[in-house]
Amino acid sequence: MAVKVFIFALLVCGVAALYEPISETHRSAAIELFVSKRDGSYGSLEESYQAIRSFDVLGIEVQDSPDTCFMAFQSQKASSATVKDIFYALKITEILKCSHDEPDHVGAILSRLQSSLKVANSLRDYYYAIGSLVSIKNQEWISQSSTILEDASNIFDSIKTLSQSDGTWRYASSEGESSPNAAGLALESLAGVLSLAGSQIESSKIGSIKNDIIKLFDGLEGYEDGSLYFEEKPVDASSGTGGSLLATCSVVRGVTAFAAVIEDKINIPEDKVVGIAKFFLSIGVPGSSTEMYHQLDALGHLEKNSVTIPLVLSTTATTLSLTSGDLLKVRVSTVLGSATPPMEVNLVRVVKSNSKDAPIIHDQKLDFNQESSDYTLDILSKSVDVGKYSLTFEVFPHDAEHVKTYSAGGQVQALIAVTGIIQISNAEIAVLDTDTGSTETVKKLDMTKEETVSLAANHLQRLQFSLLMTSPSGGSFKPHQVFLRLRHESKVEHMFLLKRSGKKFDLVLDFLGLVEKFYYLSGVYTIELAVGDSTMENSFLKSLVTLELDLPEAPENAARPRPVAADVASRFAPKPEITHIFRVPEKRPPPQLSYAFLVLTLLPLLGFLIALWSLGANLKNFPGTGLPLVSAILFHGGILAVLVLYALFWIKLNLFTTLKYLGFLCIFLVVVGHNILSHLAYISSKAKTN
Repeated sequence: MAVKVFIFALLVCGVAALYEPISETHRSAAIELFVSKRDGSYGSLEESYQAIRSFDVLGIEVQDSPDTCFMAFQSQKASSATVKDIFYALKITEILKCSHDEPDHVGAILSRLQSSLKVANSLRDYYYAIGSLVSIKNQEWISQSSTILEDASNIFDSIKTLSQSDGTWRYASSEGESSPNAAGLALESLAGVLSLAGSQIESSKIGSIKNDIIKLFDGLEGYEDGSLYFEEKPVDASSGTGGSLLATCSVVRGVTAFAAVIEDKINIPEDKVVGIAKFFLSIGVPGSSTEMYHQLDALGHLEKNSVTIPLVLSTTATTLSLTSGDLLKVRVSTVLGSATPPMEVNLVRVVKSNSKDAPIIHDQKLDFNQESSDYTLDILSKSVDVGKYSLTFEVFPHDAEHVKTYSAGGQVQALIAVTGIIQISNAEIAVLDTDTGSTETVKKLDMTKEETVSLAANHLQRLQFSLLMTSPSGGSFKPHQVFLRLRHESKVEHMFLLKRSGKKFDLVLDFLGLVEKFYYLSGVYTIELAVGDSTMENSFLKSLVTLELDLPEAPENAARPRPVAADVASRFAPKPEITHIFRVPEKRPPPQLSYAFLVLTLLPLLGFLIALWSLGANLKNFPGTGLPLVSAILFHGGILAVLVLYALFWIKLNLFTTLKYLGFLCIFLVVVGHNILSHLAYISSKAKTN
């Protein structure tokens, strides 16, 4: 069983794939992660903006958008709303394009934002206030000629003073640590200042910011797969910073915003932009709503930036089959999967992995399919054998306009696996004499048939097994694993690896040297061959030989085989049904006798009632009012409770429980009985006196 699982693991083991753009999986995950409430929100204002921004990037229509717009407008009007709340509320209405017809409300917001800028003392104060003003301008709630940002040059300088020599920023002048996340907030704020009052900012200051951006990108960290990111320095956790995902997203948002409002292009190397795109795509589908937002927000800005739009080259399949003659298919798209103009895709070279041989293919142009938007090439007909290969691609835009717009980051590498059916031939097993080396018995094995051969050997002989494996092209093939398993009839197993000798795989077992490993167990052994490889389409575990092995008796101090572990499947299999015969019931008396006994048990009660009648018992002296009446009722109720307790004793209560309850009832009866008897005695003595 373990061998089968191991072989299966090798078969399903894939090779490294290229990064895939955003797909329907992200859309399904976003709908599950972002769930709206009855008021149209998705939690707090920040959480609501994250959800709506994520939907906007994915092209998902927001459900109940009128309710969400109403919620956002109410949040803007609230007297308790902070500048941060106003920022996210305005962002929501900007994305949803909510209609607005209250000019007084806009004036109140403007006045509050302008006042907050006058007392701003941290980067976040500038970020939220300026971002809110930009959102108001974008929604055209005021005329384009109106001045909504006063003293823009001084605000620009105030933000610039927080920059550091390495391109990072501080959150405030009092904070010594700087971070890339703060740099992203600063760049987005400066972009907002230029958008609101660009003519007031000197070009030299803009050039200084461009240099800061270049320095910032010099501090990128990277992985071996080519993905790049900004490492966030450890900052106070209460400030809400930390994490390379947040920092990289912040920088992308800030740089793309700044690049969109300046005339000249920022000279950021294209491979760095593509490396950042790879970082966000390598995350896959995030498991939290916050990570989902940061990933999609960054990719959304990369999709529409003025620096360079990164292209994603992805293979439609990472495994090609020689048996079915698959074609190599690749697709070129943006990070969000949007269609791009037809490009020229070249397969620069194909090199077999872990091989020192020369490249198999040089400079092959892929054909573009208009219907499927795929680039295809038949590489399996170009001397490509089974195995794993490293493919290097280059993507070239057709015209100069697209060269300035799109970039694949230079050469792109991918790994694919080519699979095929491996031929097993010249398989034979022989029993050899140890002393002379002569062959006692030789059996040819036909690996295409489901049959086994029988052999016999003793401890003075050897077993030799060999076979030849060839690939579809006729070359020698070396699989990941090839071994023999000998299983004794007692289920004790032994594994032996077949080693490659020239073009053949062979194995020689000297039974004299293996008697201790075999625990001196004579009897019938089943010999199985296991061959497995991730590029081999016909991996197998096959029973070949039944071997009758005669070994000497085990010495007294010889090791014994370990107990064979119980089969898990049999442990949880249905157990044998348990049948049980109950004891035959005892013979009972006839029902008539039981009814007669019941009548006899009721006779004392009947006698008691007759005695009361004969003695003239009546209710003439029963008190009519006051405490005597209450005591009389409680006394007779207590007597009734005692009778009920007796009945319960016969039905379900035990003796100790009955005596406990009876003790409380007796105390109760003594108290109320004394009261009623005292009253009767008083009435009797009063009647005698009269």
